[in-house]
Amino acid sequence: MSAYVPPGWPSGVHPPGTEDFERTAQAWLLDTVPPDYRLHGVLRRYPLALAAMAIHHTRACVMGAREGYRTARTELGAALPPHALDAVLAAYRAEGRRLVATAQGVELVARALRGEVFTPQLQDAPPAEQPGTSSGTAGPEPKDELSAKRKAADATESPAERPARDSAAKPRKAPAAQRPPARNGGTRRKARSSDKQAAAG
Repeated sequence: MSAYVPPGWPSGVHPPGTEDFERTAQAWLLDTVPPDYRLHGVLRRYPLALAAMAIHHTRACVMGAREGYRTARTELGAALPPHALDAVLAAYRAEGRRLVATAQGVELVARALRGEVFTPQLQDAPPAEQPGTSSGTAGPEPKDELSAKRKAADATESPAERPARDSAAKPRKAPAAQRPPARNGGTRRKARSSDKQAAAG
C-alpha cells in the first residue's frame, strides 16, 4: 500500500517515509528557488533549511504577482494597446495560479521534512433527508411550483374560464343546516329573553 500524500503534493516528490523522499524533495525545492541558491552547501546538507528559504521565496513571488496584477493598468495602460494589456493581465492570472500551487507544495514538503505524518481527512456526512422530501414520500409543493402552475393555467385557459376556476378555488361557506349548533351560552340568552317577555305580558 503506497503512503498517503495530501492534495497539492508535488508530483515529482516521493511520499514521506519512502527511501527517496528527501532526495526528491531536495531536488524539487532547488527548482523552486533562484539558481544561485545551489551555490550554498548548507542548503544541500540540510533540506529543511532549503525548505524554509523556499517558503519565504515562493510567498514573496505570490505577493509580487498579486501586486503586479493590481497595478498593471496604472503602470502599463498608457504604454500598451488594450489587447496587449489584457494579455499581460492573463499572464499574471496564469502565473499567479502556478505560484500559489508551488507555494502550497513547498509548505507541504517542509511539514513532511519536519516529521509530520499526513492522514486522509474524513469527508463531511451528507445532510439527512427532511421529512416529506425522500423519494418515497411527497411533501407539500413549494410556493414557487404552485405559482408556476397557476401561470401555466392562465396561459392556456380562456378569459371566460378563469372566473370559474377562481370561484371554484375559493372556500365556500357551509349552509345554515350544516353549521355547528351554537354554544350553551347562546341558548341561555334566548331563554332569558323569553322569560322577560312573559313577565312583561
